[in-house]
Parts: sequence; structure tokens; C-alpha cells
Amino acid sequence: MTTYLQLVHQVKHALRLGVLTPGDRLPTVKEVVAKLGINPNTVHKAYRELEREGLLVGRPGLGTFVQRSLGGASLAEHTRLRRDLARWVRGCREAGLDIEDVEALFTSVLTDSFREETA
Repeated sequence: MTTYLQLVHQVKHALRLGVLTPGDRLPTVKEVVAKLGINPNTVHKAYRELEREGLLVGRPGLGTFVQRSLGGASLAEHTRLRRDLARWVRGCREAGLDIEDVEALFTSVLTDSFREETA
């Protein structure tokens, strides 16, 4: 995956988990470049893509801000679901499943669940 796509996915991930919320200011391009050592054009491209999708908004002289979040659950709900999922994963490990087994089981249930919703 390209660096540009990694940045886009990282921001979307933070939006889905509630780490970033509307109004939050993202690091400047200069700050990202200094921290990650990547080309400024890569950061500009990622931010522009997220702006095009309506997730971010650039404010000249002020920075780039989150315009809207992804995901419908609250941060408290995410915390509860994460705790439940961690408990489930521990149960899988106690049953002797390895990471590939857990991924396959999770993917199967997730796929079936979404198929049922659209049927």
C-alpha cells in the first residue's frame, strides 16, 4: 500500500474509532513530514483526498480540521464493543485457535451478518 493510502486509511481509522472527532485539528503537513520523513506532496495528496470525501476541511492560515466522523457508535459504545471483542478473542485463544483461525471465524461471521442485512 502506498504511503498516501496509508495516511488516508489511518485518518479514516481514527475517525471510525472516535480518536478524531469533528473540529479536531490535524497535524500540519510540515509536522507530518518531520515526524514520518515522507514527501510533503504525499501528505497534501492524502489531505486533499479526505477533503474531497468531505471528511476534512482546510482553513487557510489555520490548518486542516475534521469536518465529520465515520461510524455511528459513540466512543463509549466503541469502548464497550472493544472490551467484548477482546473477551471473545481471549475465548478463541483459550479454545486453541491461532490468529489465522480467529481471522477466518471473524470474517465468516462478519460476512454472513452483512449478507443477512442485505437479503
